[in-house]
Amino acid sequence: MNRRSFVITGLAALATPSLVLAAPVAYTDGLAKTHLAKGEVVFLDFKADWCGTCKAQERVINALKGENPDYEAKVTFINVDWDAHGKGALVKELNIPRRSTLVVLKGEEELGRIVAGTGKDEIKALMDVALAAAASS
Repeated sequence: MNRRSFVITGLAALATPSLVLAAPVAYTDGLAKTHLAKGEVVFLDFKADWCGTCKAQERVINALKGENPDYEAKVTFINVDWDAHGKGALVKELNIPRRSTLVVLKGEEELGRIVAGTGKDEIKALMDVALAAAASS
């Protein structure tokens, strides 16, 4: 394979949608309830751009999504901007103590939560709970 073919093939692979992680949905008021009402499993990530713990969690979440595409295919990931929604109704309703909180919901039920945890095994376990709940829908 010559250099030109190699570069073109590489660029085509990078542009293939199945190889690119979809961005999580940015939260707006009522969005989580809308997805839950459709029977979806929702993974909420309460985060702030300036939060180091949040960034560490995001790296782990993205790595796990890369390892298992079923996470994104079957679970709705929603980022909740702490600076915009940290004092909002969703935070109060779910009793979210701080940014860097991850919560999995299905219907009216909370299936799991992590507060400030950044370990791969811990986050994978929570994502697996979400995936199992989605599979049982």
